[in-house]
Amino acid sequence: MGGQAHPARRRVDLRRLTVEATGIPALDAAMVWGGAITVLAGVGTVLWRAGRGALLLTRRVEHFMDDWAGEEERPGVPGRPGVMERVSAIEDRLTRFEHELYPNSGGSLRDAVDLANRRLARLFPEPDEGDSPAPPADPPPEVPPTAS
Repeated sequence: MGGQAHPARRRVDLRRLTVEATGIPALDAAMVWGGAITVLAGVGTVLWRAGRGALLLTRRVEHFMDDWAGEEERPGVPGRPGVMERVSAIEDRLTRFEHELYPNSGGSLRDAVDLANRRLARLFPEPDEGDSPAPPADPPPEVPPTAS
């Protein structure tokens, strides 16, 4: 007991680590298999998360492309126009509004406003700058109510 080291406390040279590191073959094999399973589980988890992320990204891209291109009508599901069809419809509406904002053939809103302004100017001409507007006429006297 004096100078000998206990057999369970032998020093292990890490540079020469072998399967018999513990000296018990069954335990060594269990440790190797446990390490391999841990590494495989880690790699599998990383691959699973990467695949899941790729799948979610693929779904989002698919939804975007469906919205961009539109979808045809299916039984029980109405069709949806794509972005280009919607932009074209917006441009058509904008063209109709622009037609109403500028004088043209007499059928626009601007033409109707201009016509109403001309008629109003004929009915109520603006006074010249030097003339002052005429004072309003005196209101008719009020007749007191009679008691009946």
